[in-house]
Amino acid sequence: METLSWSHNVSSSLHLPLPHSVSNSPPFQSSPLFYQTCQVRRFRICCTSHQTSKGNQMIISVTGATGFIGRRLVQRLHADKHSVHVLTRSRSKAEAIFPVKDFPGIKIAEESEWKNSIQGSTGVVNLAGMPISTRWSSEIKTEIKQSRIRVTSKVVELINSAPEDIRPKVFVSATAVGYYGTSETQVFDEQSPSGNDYLAEVCREWESTALKVNGDVRVALIRIGVVLGKDGGALAKMIPLFKMFAGGPIGSGKQWFSWIHLDDIVNLIYEALINPSYEGVINGTAPNPVRFAELCDQLGYALGRPSWLPVPDFALKAVLGEGASVVLEGQRVLPNQAKKLGFPFKYSYREN
Repeated sequence: METLSWSHNVSSSLHLPLPHSVSNSPPFQSSPLFYQTCQVRRFRICCTSHQTSKGNQMIISVTGATGFIGRRLVQRLHADKHSVHVLTRSRSKAEAIFPVKDFPGIKIAEESEWKNSIQGSTGVVNLAGMPISTRWSSEIKTEIKQSRIRVTSKVVELINSAPEDIRPKVFVSATAVGYYGTSETQVFDEQSPSGNDYLAEVCREWESTALKVNGDVRVALIRIGVVLGKDGGALAKMIPLFKMFAGGPIGSGKQWFSWIHLDDIVNLIYEALINPSYEGVINGTAPNPVRFAELCDQLGYALGRPSWLPVPDFALKAVLGEGASVVLEGQRVLPNQAKKLGFPFKYSYREN
């Protein structure tokens, strides 16, 4: 199960030495987009400014733990000696991803066991949802929405029904930047109104469901952008098209691409668990969105393709159908709240 975020998948052996003309320009001096994202790197624990002290361990229940973000979050929590309850609908899948020999002490709970897992937890992280990186049909669109609403509603019900003395203190629930709709010209932040397309509708219902949690539970809603990492996601399906059409921009190339590095989104969720200042809507995007043409210039170089012949709209629509609109139209989303809270982005692309 995944969030509405689309993650990036490039061969794990891929390395990107940026061309001299690009690597020496200020915007790319610390670019994680491909130079750092596409390399094989050992998982590192990156402590944030409000790291919990040793002996103050948490018990965290996580839905969507087997997804792209969830796996890394569980690794982070486990490495920091916190207790993790993996809330899943498939014990066998969860056990394959989190084998006992590598993750001793992790509790895997099927749906009938979620109640006992949530009661007594310090916090709950909700990352569940059917991936959107597929061709949309009316049935798929219904399932995309219901997979999020159903799980969120169940988790909220279980939190609310827990006796006060064993009720979780914080609920971190994923949502997505799809809330804002798409635009080539608008700039969106946490105060911006919702859009009027399908994904905006999904996000509104998703968030309103999460906000039904009891008032004494702190709620953080993380609107996640396109997550860059080396495993999973919609862009994996786009790379063959990119190769086929000689590595040019997808669509006009002018559309905005609001991204975040996998390490940063995991650290942001972690911070929301431990820092009481993290409450309400927080955009999970890097401070510096890029135009899609910039992204494709780097991807073209990484894949050994000249970045001149655009990938036509119809090719992407053939793969993703209506879902292609998210990539073709784009959105420029800024993480104003995270910056205000002092969140330390590891990968911000360029410094303003």
